[in-house]
Amino acid sequence: MMTENMSNHLNNHSVTKSDGKMATTEDLSGWKSKIKLPPKDNRIKTSDVTDTRGNEFEEFCLKRELLMGIFQKGWEKPSPIQEAAIPIALGGKDILARAKNGTGKTGAYCIPVLEQIDSSKDYIQALVIVPTRELALQTSQICIELAEHLNIRVMVTTGGTVLKDDIMRIYQKVQLIIATPGRILDLMDKEVANMSQCKILVLDEADKLLSQDFRGMLDHVIMKLPKERQILLFSATFPLSVKNFMERHLKEPYEINLMEELTLKGVTQYYAFVQERQKVHCLNTLFSKLQINQSIIFCNSTQRVELLAKKITELGYCCYYIHARMAQAHRNRVFHDFRQGLCRNLVCSDLFTRGIDVQAVNVVINFDFPKMAETYLHRIGRSGRFGHLGIAINLITYEDRFDLHRIEKELGTEIKPIPKNIDPSLYVATLANDSNSSNDENSVSKSEPPWYFCMYGEGLGLHLSSIRKVSRMRRSVSDEAV
Repeated sequence: MMTENMSNHLNNHSVTKSDGKMATTEDLSGWKSKIKLPPKDNRIKTSDVTDTRGNEFEEFCLKRELLMGIFQKGWEKPSPIQEAAIPIALGGKDILARAKNGTGKTGAYCIPVLEQIDSSKDYIQALVIVPTRELALQTSQICIELAEHLNIRVMVTTGGTVLKDDIMRIYQKVQLIIATPGRILDLMDKEVANMSQCKILVLDEADKLLSQDFRGMLDHVIMKLPKERQILLFSATFPLSVKNFMERHLKEPYEINLMEELTLKGVTQYYAFVQERQKVHCLNTLFSKLQINQSIIFCNSTQRVELLAKKITELGYCCYYIHARMAQAHRNRVFHDFRQGLCRNLVCSDLFTRGIDVQAVNVVINFDFPKMAETYLHRIGRSGRFGHLGIAINLITYEDRFDLHRIEKELGTEIKPIPKNIDPSLYVATLANDSNSSNDENSVSKSEPPWYFCMYGEGLGLHLSSIRKVSRMRRSVSDEAV
């Protein structure tokens, strides 16, 4: 019966007008032509987002006002995860969805959530929980933009902000809350956030939310929700903890798995075998040789994040840094400014691996190689967003060699030795209608020898006394140095 209803839902090529009547296809085409659309994105996209059944957003029988928000954001057609999840979510079923980073998971749950909210009722109707404050801010902004014409009040609440301010805002009546687990539990326990009529719960990056970092919090949240509720779980990876949670709380969930392969097709992965003391020099050389639009550079500790950011700045490059120990106001400013393109390079810890979507990032560098395959997957997923192209470069030391091979095996992917010259078409935006551009995602100049690095580069030590040497070294860098 559910399958039949979904089929009828998709075959109905109509849209709900604000007066409750149905608009014909002819009405829709005239209405859509009046929307102020952003410039069309003509960049090449990979099959991660183009391999769809050919559905249109109009076919999901969404409110006209919601469609206006969708199109004004520049979302032209649903991606595979959106195509699979939206009609099922609109049918009220629980969902367990796996999809790659950067393929449209946020839209896959935001659209059906906003569609099901009744703007005439002044109480919390949906709750979206995410693991990090930056992801909460990003998700709330997307919801606000999509709901621009819906008269739905969206609120974001996270740790690191003044609780009193959140209490005042929630008393002004909101219908959709995006939150981190600790803060929303605090509001619930203080009986400020009344969840008795909140019938939709979304868990984004569910594997992180169900990890030891947030142990027991989601069970506490669910206790506050009504018995008749809809739960949507989205993530790229699903460990055993997610399965256990699903068995306890989800009712015959509809499972979506678009993870036949784990890594994005548009992200080409390389490694450079170096000594620890060579890393800064290697990074400097990469900056001088690559066509970087924006880059994210990952370190394994907050101390190394700050030290590396200072060295990069001393080398003369624009650089921000962000990690979990920074004041929240500072984190927000860095996150906002980097997304606005005010700085080309960002050094960060794994705080920035979860769901952060900065479309301009085309290069990810693992200055420190991660130990876990899951961490590696989320890191490189910051590049090549929504089917676009990017590269991930890993600086590998002798101690990392076993982790490299293990992660390759666990993810079923190939991390290649870095060539002397990287083909710009692998990571520099190319227009889809450019007949001269190469669309081969795996094309690499194989005639070049491996990219060898000099042995005199300075590494990232615990002291900053070597900065002057690195600065002199930067001035002497040439093509012969690699």
